[in-house]
Amino acid sequence: MDAKGLNTIEVEKSRKINGTNTISTHQNNSFFKLLVESFGDPIIKILLLVLAVKTVFLLESFNWFETLGIVIAILLASIISTISEYGSEKAFEKLQEETSKIKCNVYRSGKLSSIYIDDVVVGDIVLLSSGDKVPADGKIISGCVTCDESSFTGETKDVIKSIGDEIYRGSIVLNNQATFKVAAVGMKTKYGTIASELLDKNPESPLRTKLRELATIISKIGYAGAILVFFSYLFSVIVAQNNFNLDLIWKVISTPKILFGHIIYALTLAVTIVIVSVPEGLPMMIALVLSSNMKRMVKNNVLVRRMVGIETAGRIDVLFSDKTGTITKGQMEVSGVILANGDVLRDFNEIKKYNKIAKYILGNMKINNESKIDINGNIIGGNTTDKALMQFAYLHETNYKIIKQNAFNSEKKYSSIVIDDGVEHEYFKGAPEKLLPNVREYYDSNGENRPIDKAYIKSLILKYTNLGYRVLMLADKPHRYSENLVFIALVILKDEISPSAPIAVKNLNKAGIHIVMVTGDNRETAVNIAKEIGLIKAARDIVLTSSELSLMSDEKIKSIFSQIKVIARALPSDKKRLIKIAQSLGKVVGMTGDGVNDSPALKSADVGFAMGSGSEVAKEASDIVILDNNLLSIGKAVLYGRTIFKSIRKFIIFQLTMNICALTLSIIGPFLGITTPVTVMQMLWINMIMDTLAGLAFSFEPPLDEYMENPPLKRDASILNSYMYSSILITGVYTALILILFLKLPILHDIFRYDINQKYLMTAFFGLFVFSGVFNAFNARTNRINIFANLIKNKAFITIVLFIIIVQIFLLYNGGQTFRTFGLTLKEFSIMIILALSVIPIDAIRKIVLKKYNLNTGV
Repeated sequence: MDAKGLNTIEVEKSRKINGTNTISTHQNNSFFKLLVESFGDPIIKILLLVLAVKTVFLLESFNWFETLGIVIAILLASIISTISEYGSEKAFEKLQEETSKIKCNVYRSGKLSSIYIDDVVVGDIVLLSSGDKVPADGKIISGCVTCDESSFTGETKDVIKSIGDEIYRGSIVLNNQATFKVAAVGMKTKYGTIASELLDKNPESPLRTKLRELATIISKIGYAGAILVFFSYLFSVIVAQNNFNLDLIWKVISTPKILFGHIIYALTLAVTIVIVSVPEGLPMMIALVLSSNMKRMVKNNVLVRRMVGIETAGRIDVLFSDKTGTITKGQMEVSGVILANGDVLRDFNEIKKYNKIAKYILGNMKINNESKIDINGNIIGGNTTDKALMQFAYLHETNYKIIKQNAFNSEKKYSSIVIDDGVEHEYFKGAPEKLLPNVREYYDSNGENRPIDKAYIKSLILKYTNLGYRVLMLADKPHRYSENLVFIALVILKDEISPSAPIAVKNLNKAGIHIVMVTGDNRETAVNIAKEIGLIKAARDIVLTSSELSLMSDEKIKSIFSQIKVIARALPSDKKRLIKIAQSLGKVVGMTGDGVNDSPALKSADVGFAMGSGSEVAKEASDIVILDNNLLSIGKAVLYGRTIFKSIRKFIIFQLTMNICALTLSIIGPFLGITTPVTVMQMLWINMIMDTLAGLAFSFEPPLDEYMENPPLKRDASILNSYMYSSILITGVYTALILILFLKLPILHDIFRYDINQKYLMTAFFGLFVFSGVFNAFNARTNRINIFANLIKNKAFITIVLFIIIVQIFLLYNGGQTFRTFGLTLKEFSIMIILALSVIPIDAIRKIVLKKYNLNTGV
């Protein structure tokens, strides 16, 4: 082999012609780009439209305070959303930084150099050793290595790579050494080709879809109200005020100046109605609730890459889960050692008690092994089986003289080592079907040779294979040149179930989520694991292999989809097909994955969950990275997602109730002689309460375990449900009615001190409007009669409400001409508070009625 490699000039030339070895799965989004994209939010689009209408049609009576409020609402929502998204991107980039810092050994100018993998070019000669990650695609030119290509294939089977064989970026070298010549780098590698698929846009999240629908509903309400007030006002001033006198009516209609004046004022009222109906605070609240929960979730080992991914996680009703590293620990472990009499020894100390044969068992495991212990005590080199055996036996002391070692061979299916421990003999470790035919005896617990019952040993092998274990045989050849072997023991290995997996499956099932385990394992192993974690419980549960799945039509799969629990021997293409089928059934689909081969499916799913230990491409394809590889953490993501959506709904109830109230006042008020019940400065403070402060308060609603007992929302479920409609309409109309009666009923006027300008009555009206909204916030945040339920868990809500109350009282007594407030007596203040408090029992009655008739009882 010519190990000279490329020189500096050749490296630069190759890089210029063939490109770099950098993997780029997305364009880095600048802060400004993300800010511009945030203006695509459906509600923000309405706000921008309203801003344009105000500017064009209301120049004469332009309300700078209200306009400034809308501009601030747009900017706050967009900036908060952008900061969170940008921060999330930066956090993810930091997580990925280590990838480009991985080094590899390359021959350059006749010397072996250590360079970063991003600096590898086509034509480089790379030296591979145990534990290395293959940095590019190419062909082996010398040596032979065993590789783990599971990140591509999903198969845990080790692959032998010899001279002339192709080797792929992202594979892990398990043992031996080889050199390969780089043929493709960067995006031209197999790894890069899969990564390039990630450039496709993500599917639109259910939240954004529903916000668009909400924007349409709000627009229709606003336009309907605007049309109503436009024609109602014209009817009032042209017909009603002229006592239905046709001559007077015709006089107004035939006088362009008067008619045009009425039309302009009616148009002004109509535009005002549209403006009042728009919930300016909703985009900002959504940005706040998503960003605040993102920070909470990182503490729970959940890194959110795309903000909408959190809310979508709460809607998942199907989860396709990988087995390795999610349901299982992701590493092979020795589960026990089985002696010839069937006794099972579960751990190192138990084996040491069998003093006479411990040296055969543990010595074989440790010495007949390609894994090694480094100076830091870490196990390096070897395949997953060797590492598991070394982990189990490394404390066993060995002072054997190694004479000859024969590495594992895929044809022989065993490895052996000739040692001298006083007597020269040979240890064997490998597939039982290869070693058992040559066995004649076994070592008993005293180390004595006894005749063996092969039929019994075969029954033991079959038993544990059917239970999902991998079974190895340990044997000894006491006489080096004999063909006969002595049976030492069977070793059973397994990628053990994660202790938290059964709990996670139970929690997710309780939450109404259909889990499908997708694994490369055979049917028997997959079924055993599924039963162990509680995924398969009934005879009706269906297990399919990839080949069986391929023979079924999409329609057939749809008909049995709800019963499918396991897909065994799965291929990457199966995952993408299953996701499309589930989505066509209206399901919101979650998908876990860690390999490069999982990336297209992670991208296609509504929510892609990548494992923290997974490939960089899988993480890039995902919406959420589960840092601890724990299925329980996916449950936490679902809980937070549901909490977020409920928080958004609570805020919508609060704000639309206030909007309905203001809308009703705007429509009915002019006909009752109530033209300006609230001043510009008062409305600025009310808007701050409705938008900014309420958004903050509802952003910190706590995640409650009870949310996981509810079935997931359907993909087509509206953001507004019947519970919300009843709350918004009943409380909104009731509050508007109270406010109108407050201004029109003489009995209430008599309670307040008389003033020709009714300044004390209007001071109380301002207080009544604000405190009604404050008390309704307590109604909105829970569907329980007890409005203080779980209140202590949202300290932000308590703090903000107290702040609003203190500021409002201050304004009532110190606002003066600026806020048109002149203080109230204790009696006046008490009456105002009692009337405002009445929204609580009214809403309680509504909740009781809904519960009694088993109607929708919550957000």
